[in-house]
Amino acid sequence: MKNIFIISIALSIFIPTMAQNGPTDTVATHELNEIIIKGERPQIKGKDGIMVVDLPEIVKDKPVTNILEALGYLPGVVNNNGSIGLSGASSVAIIINGEPTAMPLQNLYQLLYSTPVDRLKTVEIMYSAPAKYHLSGAVINVVMKTPQPLDGLMGQATLDYNQAHYASYSGGLNATYAVKDWTFDLNWSLNRSQSYNRQKTFSNHFLNGNYHPVEDDMSQIGRGWNNLIYVAASYRKLKLTYNGQITSGIRNESLSSGTFGDFRNLYKGLSPTNYHNVAIRYETPFGLTVGGDYTYYYENRSQNLFKGNTEQINSENRQCVNRWHACLDQEHSLGIWTLGYGMDYQHADDKSSQSYRFPDAPGFGNTLREDVASVYIATQASFPWGLSFNASASAEYFHNNYRHNWNIIPQLGATFYKTPKSIFQLNLSSERVYPSYWELHGGSSYINDYSMILGNPALQPYMNYSGQLSYIYRQKYAATLYVLYADDYSVQLPYQSTSDLHLIFQTLNLDFSRTVGLQLHIPFDLKNIWNATATFNLYHARQKSNNFHDLSFDNRRWGVYIGLNNSIRFTPTCPLSLSIDATYMAGMIQGAGRMDPLWKIDAGVKWQFGRKRCCELVLKANDVFNTCNPVLNIKFSDQDYRMKTYGMNRYIKLSFIWRFNDFKPKNVPDIDISRFGTGK
Repeated sequence: MKNIFIISIALSIFIPTMAQNGPTDTVATHELNEIIIKGERPQIKGKDGIMVVDLPEIVKDKPVTNILEALGYLPGVVNNNGSIGLSGASSVAIIINGEPTAMPLQNLYQLLYSTPVDRLKTVEIMYSAPAKYHLSGAVINVVMKTPQPLDGLMGQATLDYNQAHYASYSGGLNATYAVKDWTFDLNWSLNRSQSYNRQKTFSNHFLNGNYHPVEDDMSQIGRGWNNLIYVAASYRKLKLTYNGQITSGIRNESLSSGTFGDFRNLYKGLSPTNYHNVAIRYETPFGLTVGGDYTYYYENRSQNLFKGNTEQINSENRQCVNRWHACLDQEHSLGIWTLGYGMDYQHADDKSSQSYRFPDAPGFGNTLREDVASVYIATQASFPWGLSFNASASAEYFHNNYRHNWNIIPQLGATFYKTPKSIFQLNLSSERVYPSYWELHGGSSYINDYSMILGNPALQPYMNYSGQLSYIYRQKYAATLYVLYADDYSVQLPYQSTSDLHLIFQTLNLDFSRTVGLQLHIPFDLKNIWNATATFNLYHARQKSNNFHDLSFDNRRWGVYIGLNNSIRFTPTCPLSLSIDATYMAGMIQGAGRMDPLWKIDAGVKWQFGRKRCCELVLKANDVFNTCNPVLNIKFSDQDYRMKTYGMNRYIKLSFIWRFNDFKPKNVPDIDISRFGTGK
């Protein structure tokens, strides 16, 4: 996308020419014109089926201040209001420095949001993650820079102001320090969040031979303080980390008005929500890596539902999760081959309960125990004629209170190229996706007299299978053909009951979900002033269920995603840069539902100033015209439902960043998909 550097070499070459003109010699002098060598640093490299992306260079002129925002500029990655997705993959996990640990997705996003973009070294996109990461399917590996003892104490302080419907504030501090064989890292942030969204629903409910129109206009307001801290200490090959998040002052309130009257639904945190994770990792000199971690999660909240001034529901939910995890990995180098094998074990105790003070309704209180154990064998090789690959097979055993099963999970990632001009990559993978702990308890919560959310103890994990064939041209342009298939795919959908006048939101297993598509990534630039990246994703999606409550559906549709990211810098050394991004999406489905087309325009400006440009001021406007508001339509059999949202993505954010001691960078932690929370 960008010309990375221009080297100018001025050569004055004098060529003596000897001529005999009587008794004197004449020397003629010739000067060549300036020679300019113009080059580009590769944006995308490939090896072993992995795309290695020079993300710091891609986003250097973008109005981004943290890693979470920067990830949205990766090839194929979509940052939907802070939620990261990867086109061509059903889901994606994010790890940091290749070190797998357990961290809820919300905590990881908060950590990446509070980590400065200057910490980035590179980013690896793996459509089929090698088994040594103990994660199946697609993975984004964020690789950080490592501090050196001569760097001293380095760091960055950040202040953010975010104005959406309500204002939110945050501040953070990041620091690294290295001395002899020790390195230390600190990441701390405090965020006062205030959220708002509004949705209108229309349900034409068919019951007893008649249609009953039900309308509702609901506004939801959320508030809370999020305190996140990450601390790491490393001594040579030994690393100890702690990451935690404490959320206090939780108050989520919804106000609705419609056919069934006026309702006020209040969720309050009766105590701060706690997440704590401690991990240790050691790499031996002979290729053995030993790791383990312990996670504690606790949540206690209440629900009070009022109709007018009359209280209808008074309940309390608790969740306490203790989870232990350990893994072993061994690698041997055998010439051009690498042989790896290892094991992974995880045990979780989820003690959850739901009780009602009013009305007299049954709740639950039990312990859900879960064990997941796996072993794998893997191989990796690079051949001089252009092929490199990694392949593995894992045998996994899953057991909880309701079921147990064995799974064989294969994985392959391969790259072929003779020259960097043309690179081919093939990825094949599978993964088992598990439901959240809370859903398996079968708890319930109420939105109003008409709508309710139900858990599902019968919910089963489902298998994701995926394949991607990518072509990378000139280490810059990329095209990916992909196929995704999810067997027993699960999704939460609304259902108009055929036995009474209730709308039920519940996560159910469908027969399958299948998506076939082609994605294009095309960067271009104009004299280092205008840099742009175009993304095009055309796909066909299908989701089918023969047992959706008492109904069946087969929903299939063509869809498209088009994105254009633009950055403008008036001169190569100008401290001011502008950004304008446009997005269009159409053809999205969710179970039996279909989404209306969406589009939005984002804009931003970044100003660098101070000594050695140690300060930055960034102003960003997201969804400038307030057009990116999803509309869901469900219409099949006798089901007729529509939901329209308002003001979901529009905000203006002002950020101030100050770096001290020529802040460079270092490490942090990592994650997989979160399964915590009581489903509020």
